Amino acid sequence: MKKLKIAVTGNIGSGKSSFCKYLEEMNYAVIKADEIAKDLIANDEKVKKEIIKHFGNSAYNGNEINKKYLADKVFSDQSNLNKVNSIIHPLVIEKVALLMNKQLQTSALVFHEAALIYEADIEDIFDIVVLISADSKVRMERKKIHDNFSEEEFIKRESNQIPEEEKKKRADFVFTNDGTLNELKAKAMLLIKVLNGIIHN
Repeated sequence: MKKLKIAVTGNIGSGKSSFCKYLEEMNYAVIKADEIAKDLIANDEKVKKEIIKHFGNSAYNGNEINKKYLADKVFSDQSNLNKVNSIIHPLVIEKVALLMNKQLQTSALVFHEAALIYEADIEDIFDIVVLISADSKVRMERKKIHDNFSEEEFIKRESNQIPEEEKKKRADFVFTNDGTLNELKAKAMLLIKVLNGIIHN
């Protein structure tokens, strides 16, 4: 039986987290880049030291990360974003690789949810990349409703990501998420069916 490492990606507001939630409901492991990054920023002393060195003591309120302050700094200046990524990404990738390999000892499929698969140039560590796609206006509305984003905040975040059209050319599977959550769930189920066909072939 083959074993597969699958990345699930998508631009801001695409619905990749909802898609991954359905994978988890089907009892598949999903390793989340955001959770690993947040844990490193909050708890890794070397990372904290580097963040404070570059962004000042205001980056933390005591032991808590000052999310608003850091987001304002990072997403308004490309050099700041590059700096954070250079601190965090290598550690996240290392942890993801460890967790995926551990998971594959007991299962044939493991998923990794991350927004920046192509931006971080790590698609080659996966066997398959799945892109969750949605129209930019739809994605913006989702962020406004669910995360209280302003249009300006959305545009700032979006501008730091490779355009969706480019990602569509590079992904192995593309699922459009402009419909209902039930439709998205059906697409997650379809993916599992296809992947099971691959691993048993």
